[in-house]
Amino acid sequence: MPQRRIRAVYMRGGTSRCLVFHARDLPRAGAERDAVLLRALGSPDPYGRQLDGLGGGISSLSKACIIGPTTHPDADVDFTFAQVEVSRPVVDYKGNCGNCSAAVGPFAIDEGLVAAAEPETVVRIHNTNTRKLILAHVPVRGGEAAVDGDFELPGVPGKAARIVLDFVDPGGAVTGRLLPTGHAYDVIEGLQASCVDATNPIVFVRAKDVGLAGTESPADIDADPALGARLEKIRTAAAELMGIPGSAAVPKIALVAPRAPFAALDGTRYEATQADVLARVISMGNCHRAFALTAAMCLAVAARIEGTVVQEAVGLATAGDVRLAHPSGVLPIAADVGPGPTARRVTVYRTARRLMEGFVRIP
Repeated sequence: MPQRRIRAVYMRGGTSRCLVFHARDLPRAGAERDAVLLRALGSPDPYGRQLDGLGGGISSLSKACIIGPTTHPDADVDFTFAQVEVSRPVVDYKGNCGNCSAAVGPFAIDEGLVAAAEPETVVRIHNTNTRKLILAHVPVRGGEAAVDGDFELPGVPGKAARIVLDFVDPGGAVTGRLLPTGHAYDVIEGLQASCVDATNPIVFVRAKDVGLAGTESPADIDADPALGARLEKIRTAAAELMGIPGSAAVPKIALVAPRAPFAALDGTRYEATQADVLARVISMGNCHRAFALTAAMCLAVAARIEGTVVQEAVGLATAGDVRLAHPSGVLPIAADVGPGPTARRVTVYRTARRLMEGFVRIP
């Protein structure tokens, strides 16, 4: 039997890669669509390589985006994010991906879903996972999303055109509450932890409380199975408290520490004064080589909420960007948090590039 051909675009968005589909080219939401995404990315793979698909064997390289006509009066397109597990036949839709969100605007422009206007086109994106709006400010040249530019994104080699992403009213994206437990911190599995839901739900714990400094490499963290088991136990307990049990994708768990000198994965050395907080995030059981963008945005919001372990680590930071030190460098994030507390907006900067276009083949 010949293989099916399904039109797709392979893109990098921020520090992730994803397959991007038109909604019209896929089956409707359900088991048949999930089967297509699993096969296209090469899951499940007990060897953890996704060798028979286009995934990369880790969570940041095992993602799909589905773009279609909008169902929101203030948006141009609908965007559904799918996190595909590597080793199990599971497609998770409970949260969004900030990095992949950076690919949506360029895709919409290049596919003619939004009229291109130079020098910048604003694409209004409705993320169906969180029911939130994202405004993507995309540089445009020659009627297409620009690629060349002078913005350098830690974790991505070279420089490219900067995309500004405004996440509007990001609080309660999955749970419906910025502080899902009603507290700035809770005691979970014997540790103080802060459960915050802004763009995605995250449980934050102090790195020192699990025996870490916060400067460890992702490989070192992944190589410690006892640590991984402990963090997963904290994460699943937090999920119960937040009212969202059962997902491997959300909440994610992040480790935070006060700023300190560190070396990035490319060997660049940073002084403590170049950042406000050190952090590592675990996604689908693996430590992210940079920092999951929705987790970074949630961290920036948490840094502005009195009493969280993130605010404690940041200390008396300025009212400007929160400078997050992660394994690949330093990421600035602007968070507008009001009384209540209320998260009004988070702004981040990304790059994106169309890598390949054509058809995925599904047996």
